[in-house]
Amino acid sequence: MKILAIETSCDETACSVVENGTKVLTNTIASQVDIHAKTGGVVPEVAAREHVLKMLPVLDQCLEDCACNWDDIDALAITKGPGLVSSLIIGTETASVISYVKNKPLIPVQHIVGHLYSNWLGIEDEIQFPVLILTVSGGHNELVLMRDHFDFEVLGETRDDASGEAFDKVARMLGLGYPGGPAISKLAESGDKTRFPLPRVMLEKDSLDFSFSGLKTAVLTLIKKNEGNIDEQFKADMAASFQEAVIEVLGDKLFRAFKKYPEIKELHLAGGVSANTRLREYIKENLPEGAVFRHPQSIRYCTDNAAMIACAAYFQYQKDPSKYKAKTNVIPSTSFSISSS
Repeated sequence: MKILAIETSCDETACSVVENGTKVLTNTIASQVDIHAKTGGVVPEVAAREHVLKMLPVLDQCLEDCACNWDDIDALAITKGPGLVSSLIIGTETASVISYVKNKPLIPVQHIVGHLYSNWLGIEDEIQFPVLILTVSGGHNELVLMRDHFDFEVLGETRDDASGEAFDKVARMLGLGYPGGPAISKLAESGDKTRFPLPRVMLEKDSLDFSFSGLKTAVLTLIKKNEGNIDEQFKADMAASFQEAVIEVLGDKLFRAFKKYPEIKELHLAGGVSANTRLREYIKENLPEGAVFRHPQSIRYCTDNAAMIACAAYFQYQKDPSKYKAKTNVIPSTSFSISSS
């Protein structure tokens, strides 16, 4: 079964064709990073206008790259939210029109569910349930127990800022530009991660929730305290210290959940921050004996992309194919719910 997916939840115009949930035939992305770097973050109105300009060229390129025509496509998938409403509308209206004209089933996929399925892309072996997934990005932070396809339980989530947002804000404080994650990670390579004793906020005993607002405040306080004496080594040491503080919290919460649910077979890392090399290293260094650890096989599957939406749509469709018909409209949703509805 070949599914063509469209992803426009934020600032990436993405289309992908995935066969049987795992085989990526093409994954086409038009990035807006250079545009939003000028303002230090995503401007929704600008992002929406760029989606209008890029949507059809990206769609055409996607079909060309996989040498498919519309007769080869069995169904369409679309990100239904959460995300920027103005951006979501461009993708959903495009998918709705194609669904109507080509008479193809349309499968709406929750954006975070797409990230949960990014570790299925390109694999050849079988993933063993139950799976514990740490998904971390600019707008979300969740620990999810996945007992089977579309059988999810959220064990923990962020109470304030997601880790990806914290990376962006600290990068801005240090004058490193946007996006902040790659900039912090690169600079941290030449820094001393022990120089600044930044807080590791674990919250209440046994809590699996996250909080990074206090860490951001601690960084800002140190920057203000050292104003006038901030050189490149200060920035590198701060980047390394901040990154390690975030990673220890993320990793320790993951391992805490693993101990709480001994039936877990695999640990997965997903979302934009899953591209962070140091986070992957930390998990591997502390991986419990017998546990299988996976992260997306390509960096392109970490950030927002349509392949993960097509993958999730395939397994969602298998649950109940009768639910998905050709449609004329899908209304974007900004609420967070990892149900299959």
